Amino acid sequence: MAIQRVSSKWEKTKVLLQNEEISAYIPLTYKYNWDALDSMLKVYPMVYIKPDQGTYGNGVMRIEQLPDQDHVPSEEIPIKYKYLLYYDTTVEIFPSLEPLHTYITSHIRKHTYLIQQGIVSLQYNNRSFDLRVLTQKSPNHRWASTGILGRVAAPNKVVTNHHNGGSVYMMDILLSNYMNRMEVFKFERSLHSLGTEVAVQLEKKYPGIKELGLDVAIDSDLKPWILEVNTLPALIPFKKFIPDKHVYKRIHRYAVSYGRYSSKKRSI
Repeated sequence: MAIQRVSSKWEKTKVLLQNEEISAYIPLTYKYNWDALDSMLKVYPMVYIKPDQGTYGNGVMRIEQLPDQDHVPSEEIPIKYKYLLYYDTTVEIFPSLEPLHTYITSHIRKHTYLIQQGIVSLQYNNRSFDLRVLTQKSPNHRWASTGILGRVAAPNKVVTNHHNGGSVYMMDILLSNYMNRMEVFKFERSLHSLGTEVAVQLEKKYPGIKELGLDVAIDSDLKPWILEVNTLPALIPFKKFIPDKHVYKRIHRYAVSYGRYSSKKRSI
């Protein structure tokens, strides 16, 4: 059986939200439209706009709103906001929602985009980072989380992806300023469990999936947030960046068992 791939972030999100425990780790997400933009920015100071289908973080935008410092807030005169939109390495400033929405729609055209609650993630050397949790079907057909890598955003970039200039680090290095070694170990175990829970939930709808890559941000309270789930995760970074070669050997063995790699292909 071919490995099932699910390209729609929205469809995967809907399936995960059906699980009460998993839904607590998912930022508020809607399909992008004017009403969603208006309502989200009334609640969250930062949101992300991302294509429903796409890879490597391409097309992702971030919106931040800041109080107008020239205005003194009062009951009669509400705070006015200006909106900053970060797209690739550019920053655009808008005085109100209307021109902001016009700018966004001119870029997304008729494609489906999502708007997602912004998570202020932890930083490493003043740059945001997230984690990629790899979860695979084992040769005995059970789900197992087999590796975790950290991804640090390039300067002035909205996303952390390696293809967009991000740097790859081991998780314990990125978390060393926030947790001690035992706390990092326990946190890693909890992410492994979260990965398998997500896989089991998605498999109910998509029985042909065999591997997942969870993109996980961590906020200042050390809570993990699932930003999205990829059904065609890159495996080679785990070979290139994890010093313990036994980790990739296991990843490769699992990938061979469900048909991602040929047993004759030497990828180790």
